[in-house]
Amino acid sequence: MNQMMILAVNSVALAGLLVLSSAGFSLIFGLMRIPNLVHGSLFMLGAYLSSTLLLRLQVNFWLAAILSGLAIAVFGGVIERLLLRRLSGNSLAQVLVTLGIAFMIADFCLMVWTGDPITLSTPKPFTGAVRVAGIFFPLYRLAVILIACVIAAILWLMLERTRLGAMIRASVDDPEMARVVGIRVSTLFTVVYCLGAALAGFAGVIGAPILSIYPGLDFDMLPLALVVVILGGSGSLLGSFVGSFVIGFLYNYGQALVPELSYFVLFLPMVLMLLVRPQGLFGRFVP
Repeated sequence: MNQMMILAVNSVALAGLLVLSSAGFSLIFGLMRIPNLVHGSLFMLGAYLSSTLLLRLQVNFWLAAILSGLAIAVFGGVIERLLLRRLSGNSLAQVLVTLGIAFMIADFCLMVWTGDPITLSTPKPFTGAVRVAGIFFPLYRLAVILIACVIAAILWLMLERTRLGAMIRASVDDPEMARVVGIRVSTLFTVVYCLGAALAGFAGVIGAPILSIYPGLDFDMLPLALVVVILGGSGSLLGSFVGSFVIGFLYNYGQALVPELSYFVLFLPMVLMLLVRPQGLFGRFVP
């Protein structure tokens, strides 16, 4: 019973990280129709950048998370402006380019930070644990859950209650009509891509004390974000939120209970969703 409760908390904490990383991925996929295979690498690069800020420059953890997110946002804007914009409408080229960039980032991280795993310490105010029903839950994991919920709420308010959100939703529903009424869809592409990159980088930082930082982290996180988007529906923030919790529980419980079938348990819902409802649970269109 205790193991099940601990797995539940760990699953919710993983879901929080997936909410942050997959929300931007979902918007990029939904608005720009770009299968962004570099997303996991942005997650890993943000984590590595924070390790330099924290371990070498002794920067505050939360400041390092913000700075890393901003740096990854700028890097994402460069990728969108210089490369992906030139490949608009060419899905195969976008897949190959983003995959190539992912491998380049992996080699760059290996060259700069070597292949040794890096473990970041939990921020001092969150080093303890909370006792609930006789079970101790790490305080930092509860903080990650809270941060993910707050950021998800802010993103929802931005998309549903602001002019920028209205323009993004209009561009998701009908890009051509949005251009006709004067919305600068190309500028929104850059804004959304930078936002998605920033969320991935920030998630990499706050996830580092839980997951650690190591070569291959990018391609461990990318399939999870991809499954979340397919399950929840591209372009849907609610879909990313729900899908993140579903995948967080499936992944943790699958690895703990049936480790030899963990990926089968993870990808089976994705396959079934593609067969039954290709647009996902809350998707507005079929990708």
